[in-house]
Amino acid sequence: MGLISQKMYNGGCHVLGVIPKALMPHEISGEAVGEVRIVSDMHERKAAMAQEAEAFIALPGGYGTMEELLEMITWAQLGIHKKPVGLLNVDGYYNSLLALFDNGVEEGFIKPSARSIVVSASSAKELMLKMESYSPSHEHVAPHESWQMKQLGNYPGQENAE
Repeated sequence: MGLISQKMYNGGCHVLGVIPKALMPHEISGEAVGEVRIVSDMHERKAAMAQEAEAFIALPGGYGTMEELLEMITWAQLGIHKKPVGLLNVDGYYNSLLALFDNGVEEGFIKPSARSIVVSASSAKELMLKMESYSPSHEHVAPHESWQMKQLGNYPGQENAE
């Protein structure tokens, strides 16, 4: 993540790192890039990222990446946010996960319209194009306005909450 943060920062982008206090010694090696926000726990981290982000992109990663990815997918399904969720499927890393989602649709556990929450591509350029044209088309479990999540900064009233 450090290399990506550095490239984005050098390109003039705003970079925000949200890190739980307990992970500070493990996550930051060297000089921090951009803004670093220290939070108390993982839930606060995800809420801060959801509030600040315009979209979510998962690069190949481990359990933490998977957990954060699935929570953002779930929040979209519930109607908490309407932002695109993308997988950068480098060398087919996410093929098995995408097949699992497709199987969930086939078996009736995931609604076909909810499958469209996740977009994927093998290149960053293709993924960005897909995410820029993303428009939520799935049914929400609950109306967006019913989610009053204090940690999301009165999120339903924000611009991205349409």
